[in-house]
Amino acid sequence: MPRFDVTIAGELNLDLVLYGLPPELQPERELLASDMNITLGASSAIVAHNLAALGNRVGFASRVAEDSMGRLALERLIEAGVDVSTIRRSTDGARTGVTVILHHGRWRNILTYLGTISRLAIEDLDFDYLSSARHFHLSSFYLQTTLRPHIPALFKRLKAAGLTISLDTNDDPDDRWQGGLWEALPFVDLLLPNEREAVKISGQENVEKAAARLSETVPLVVVKLGAAGAIARSDSKLFRSPALRVDAIDTVGAGDSFDAGFISRYIRGADVETCLAHGNLAGALSTSRPGGTEAFRDREHREQFFRDQPLVSQPAPRADSPG
Repeated sequence: MPRFDVTIAGELNLDLVLYGLPPELQPERELLASDMNITLGASSAIVAHNLAALGNRVGFASRVAEDSMGRLALERLIEAGVDVSTIRRSTDGARTGVTVILHHGRWRNILTYLGTISRLAIEDLDFDYLSSARHFHLSSFYLQTTLRPHIPALFKRLKAAGLTISLDTNDDPDDRWQGGLWEALPFVDLLLPNEREAVKISGQENVEKAAARLSETVPLVVVKLGAAGAIARSDSKLFRSPALRVDAIDTVGAGDSFDAGFISRYIRGADVETCLAHGNLAGALSTSRPGGTEAFRDREHREQFFRDQPLVSQPAPRADSPG
């Protein structure tokens, strides 16, 4: 039996989120926020944390600095039950990365200091550790600049070892959407972009055409649509699943939480509709507290939320033939 349900290699950092900012950030002014939150950040780390909170055995490989931010990030993963035994401590002077999120209600600015985020190297990864799972997930393809040239070969080895593979590219800061991504996609079983990312990667004009184009290479393409829910394309079928209607407090990390909910059912062989419903459920839970992991850290809150949002009460996902 594999040691883990899922292994993840990726970035580990904190998020500093500022709320209640003025709509225009004027230079040389003392601008005030109404609230703030410091929480576990990084797409990879949020997926790992929330998968573990949902009861999965998760192994996480990363690089972090010996500083207060790195220690706090590690503590949060350990608290959730994530195995961090192979995480490397950086000795090259880079500090633990940090993302500053300027929250403006329906939109936000995202500013990242890469630090150790971009320093994870193929030499840092223990292949036996990563392959001791049923499934491997990777996020933030474009932030992992040192590892990125080796990702296609890593995926190929993991596939040969019998793992299924999921990928959430997240944004490309250079907005080029190349860098070896299309060399990696043939080894991916599950692709999890949001709407903008899917359109950018595929070069198509809308999300349904993007999903169709990407599904020519990836067996299951799931596109997150925020408040509109999600769609999935598999075997020439298009599935739609609505989002839950909740009073969202904060959407930071909701897409990563969706990934965790979807993957937790995907690795157990659930059908696409069930995986979508659980992805939307986990994404909705994330929005009920500030940050991407805070709602998952509170077990009582998490379990009550799930009781209040039974999947059977949600509108049934619809499978369409896209024609």
